Amino acid sequence: MSTTELAWFKSSYSGSQGDDCVEIAVTEQAIHIRDSKDVTRPHFAVGRAQWSRFVGFAARV
Repeated sequence: MSTTELAWFKSSYSGSQGDDCVEIAVTEQAIHIRDSKDVTRPHFAVGRAQWSRFVGFAARV
């Protein structure tokens, strides 16, 4: 799936200034992550289980 076909969105916690945000796109196989300040740069993807562990860790910190 190409980057343009993904449905990217920012967290509801992102500020309205547009700075220092990441965007994610969810697919059946992975969670894709990119820098919202420069969407032309390559993005990376992690598996759903790894994303769940990361979000759980971030919530506890």
